[in-house]
Amino acid sequence: MVLRSRRALFSATIFLAACGVVGSFFGGVSAQSSSDESTMRDSMKAFTNVYSIVEANYADKLDGDKIDKVVYDGAIPGMLHVLDPHSNFYDPKSYAQMREDQHGKYYGVGMQIQPQGNKIVVVVPFEGTPSYKAGIRPGDVILSVDGKATENMDSAAVASLLKGPRGTHVSVTMGREGSPKPLTFDLVRDEIPRYSVDIAFEVRPGIAYIHITNFMETTSHEVQDALDKFGPNLNGLLIDLRGNPGGLLNEAVNVSDKFLQKGQVVVSQRGRAFPDQIYRAPSGSAQKFPIVVLVNRNTASAAEIVSGALQDHDRALIVGETTFGKGLVQTVFPISENTGLALTTYHYFTPSGRLIQRNYEGLSLYDYYYGREGAQPANSANKEVKTTDAGRTVYGGGGITPDEKIADLKSNHFQDILLQHYAFFNFSKHYLAAHTVTKDLTVDDALMQEFKAFLQSEKIEFTYKDLQDNADWVKSTIKAELFTSQFGQMEGMRVRVAWDPQINKALTFMPEAQALEDHKLPAEQKTQTAAR
Repeated sequence: MVLRSRRALFSATIFLAACGVVGSFFGGVSAQSSSDESTMRDSMKAFTNVYSIVEANYADKLDGDKIDKVVYDGAIPGMLHVLDPHSNFYDPKSYAQMREDQHGKYYGVGMQIQPQGNKIVVVVPFEGTPSYKAGIRPGDVILSVDGKATENMDSAAVASLLKGPRGTHVSVTMGREGSPKPLTFDLVRDEIPRYSVDIAFEVRPGIAYIHITNFMETTSHEVQDALDKFGPNLNGLLIDLRGNPGGLLNEAVNVSDKFLQKGQVVVSQRGRAFPDQIYRAPSGSAQKFPIVVLVNRNTASAAEIVSGALQDHDRALIVGETTFGKGLVQTVFPISENTGLALTTYHYFTPSGRLIQRNYEGLSLYDYYYGREGAQPANSANKEVKTTDAGRTVYGGGGITPDEKIADLKSNHFQDILLQHYAFFNFSKHYLAAHTVTKDLTVDDALMQEFKAFLQSEKIEFTYKDLQDNADWVKSTIKAELFTSQFGQMEGMRVRVAWDPQINKALTFMPEAQALEDHKLPAEQKTQTAAR
């Protein structure tokens, strides 16, 4: 009873502390008016009264975990989401995960896993990690970890078993198609880096491709390493920011710095409780080559900062879809017991003064994140109209509008069925149980016949027309999965990049990006203020 009361008191204290923080920001740095203070006291009293009634009278027993859920998953998020979609509360588990994501590393064995039915399957071992070096393959089924059976576990529970202090041993037993008995691997945990630049290579002679998954503490260094690898004679660069959810502001500034001139504004942030801030390129770059940035509706936050900065300074041609429109800045306030409050304290503005954040008034969280239709027309009345350094018209008030549109890739019913059944993934492990592949592999008629036979054995329905209409996609996906299993994740990704219609379309705009670079105004004529 004492433990329960303590947990309840801690949870209530967290909620009231959060209320106090929100109140302080919305009441200003100075003291609130007596009316505001009275309203806050009434709100706190109402919450504690409701909480007390629930704890004393709810039909089921409220143990510590249930009490935490009431507050962590209910009261506090509910309060914050009334303010905006991005203010958030981190309980100890999610707070630790956030910090791990920002650092870009953890200690474990280095494999991506996913559930399939009641089994946990290896999607891919990360190259250079203990799992990869030991010979673990995509498609291996994790049967046990240190003797503990994984059947009916979720992937988070298995991942937790695999993680541990650096240098410690973990025994993993795998089932593998084609192997008569389970395989046991003795792995030594190590630091596992999480790369935000997961692939960077010359997609065409002299034309480089970089894919940035998010912005964490190592991102700008990874981008610089990639540029150094390409050398000084680069003739063009395609930066892929599709699906990039953002991350750390300073890393967005540092990545932008790789392409802008010293002192050019990258982004400004404006709030009510703190002074406005302007972030400029600290060092700048003298390299001159055309840049195309590929974005989509899931490009957000820090990725939008980079896109907006390069567009406003006419340094890159932005292509794809209008981006997500996440321009609210969260400051994380540590509270206690490894919890944190991520509260919106600023709005982001591009160098030309465009507000990145789109409207969220009157929308549910589901509609805000998932129910959004395509981009509004560029001449929509609620779009901000600004100009770039060279006088080009750009639009704000709802994400970054691309200079050139590229339609989203939409899957059809047949493709969805194959993906839902893990058809390519499972075919790969089935095929490699009896074959090896080389890098000159061509998915020919014989290989397609084996794939069709596999689909039939798995009772996955298809027609000849399905395969004919989707032939390029099917062949490239088969090849990508086989290359991932045989040669590693990087080679599989190269295959996907080579096929990707959006990437191929984006590359056709490199001449327009070159023309943009050629016709920019002289540097001394450029406006470098945060707003106009």
